[in-house]
Amino acid sequence: MHRHTKRGLRGLIDAARVEEAICRAEGRSTGELRVSVAPFFWGRVRHSAERAFARLGMERTRERNGVLFFLVPSRRKLVVLGDIGVHAKVGQAFWDEVVEAVSARFKEGDFTGGLLEGIDRVGRKLAKHFPPKAKDIDELPQKVDFGEPPP
Repeated sequence: MHRHTKRGLRGLIDAARVEEAICRAEGRSTGELRVSVAPFFWGRVRHSAERAFARLGMERTRERNGVLFFLVPSRRKLVVLGDIGVHAKVGQAFWDEVVEAVSARFKEGDFTGGLLEGIDRVGRKLAKHFPPKAKDIDELPQKVDFGEPPP
């Protein structure tokens, strides 16, 4: 197993396609999605995902319906975290199904395809529970986070 630098992480993920998928998914609901890609590290992926969730302000949405895809390509690991509003509606079983479907693509090295599939699944579920509203504002950026400070 080799280490992925932040620069190398950008080569593993087609950020433009992922950001387009986020825009499409968010267009169908009031939900907010983010993707954070982390370099190789030791420790618990879930704990790091929770820290990224807080760092990215995922809990700042009006309906508490933010969803974070936290990916560690070097370990082919993914954690999907939904804020309390969305989690209360879909439950842990839904997140587990998303992770299972996406992880199958990751095992083949298709990180972008896996993320696109996961974003679509979550977007459809958000549309069911959090339909779009007139004058809905975008509360979080769609830009893929590579753990770097904003410019």
